[in-house]
Amino acid sequence: MKAVFYYTVSAFGGPQGHLGMMMKTFVERRRDVTKEELMEYVAFCQLLPGASSTQTITLIGYKRGGVPLAILTLLIWIFPASIMMGIFSFLFFYVKTYHVNLDLFSYIQPMAVGFIAFAAFKMYKVSIKNNITFIIMIVAALATYLFFKTPWVFPILIILGGVVTNFSDKRIPEKEIIKPRHIRWTNIWLFTLLFIIVGFLSETARKQNWEHRKAYNLTENVYRYGSMVFGGGDVLMPLMYEQYVTREKTNYLTKEEYLTGWGIIRAIPGPVFSVTAYVGGMILRDYGPYWQILGCLIGCIGIFLPSALLVLFFFPVWQILKKYVVVFRSLEGINAVVVGIMWASFLYLVKDISITDLNTVSIVNIIVIIGTFYLLTFTKIPAPFIVVGCLLIGFIF
Repeated sequence: MKAVFYYTVSAFGGPQGHLGMMMKTFVERRRDVTKEELMEYVAFCQLLPGASSTQTITLIGYKRGGVPLAILTLLIWIFPASIMMGIFSFLFFYVKTYHVNLDLFSYIQPMAVGFIAFAAFKMYKVSIKNNITFIIMIVAALATYLFFKTPWVFPILIILGGVVTNFSDKRIPEKEIIKPRHIRWTNIWLFTLLFIIVGFLSETARKQNWEHRKAYNLTENVYRYGSMVFGGGDVLMPLMYEQYVTREKTNYLTKEEYLTGWGIIRAIPGPVFSVTAYVGGMILRDYGPYWQILGCLIGCIGIFLPSALLVLFFFPVWQILKKYVVVFRSLEGINAVVVGIMWASFLYLVKDISITDLNTVSIVNIIVIIGTFYLLTFTKIPAPFIVVGCLLIGFIF
């Protein structure tokens, strides 16, 4: 739990950057999971809706201590960022009025790119072992780069990668008698029941014009996003923008208020989906401070609960399914797709960083990217120290 906390407060850069830090912290330094297991977790979580990096870290906790440790891991991971974003919902007008300087975080994005390069390099050595996996990686990288903001690109690529490697019968596991196992349906029934309840209450509150209907509508919205969104924050952002800014009947936030929240979440460690704590607080602020706190809690719990229920239900099922020959063969292609997604993420983020302008910022950006990759690959320096170093560089320059 201590390791998870240190990881949480230093995990900048969104889900792509988070993976590099997981590799450094939980694979190389602590050996909680192997590289192959982390690859499997990442691929599996890409098939599910919700916050993929949150689901991945939850599975690491699940592997070490079952459901109890998985839940504790999840709570440690989501609460620091959610608390910070909830506080920002109260401080919004202070930040706006006094133009708070966030230059301290200027070099966090190039640092995250260095983490992505490190993760992609490590995964490449593990998963790309023949021509077909190399071709799958290249195709996946190109497709991901071109359709990065398309929600269904990740699960579609993973499924296709698994199909392609099934055309070869070279990788066949030893024959094993798969004994029928009891499947615990509690999580999926709870997930479905909550989906129905929040939907019913939200619609009833809207039709009957309940006094605090915004709270019911917010609960349904964030639970639905956590249940159905593929593609992470880049997909969640436009969906919430349409819901709370541009839609005439529910334009609870101004464009400036909404985009300020997304700017802040990119500058703090933790899951990007924690932005819903800020959005929830801002939506219920007119009801008073206690309701605003409730809005922060609804935004935090509502977005992460369905992701947790889904991953903890389907992962044990996946553990059974992967013992079948068809699924076992698919793992080679699935892992190659994940490596391709990582390289595409690296390229996609690099294009938004100034590295060709031949000025001080560009030079420092290049140094930060290369330096981060070098320190992660060839030294045993813990990831949090690298983050602190990059924050100091932003403070100095």
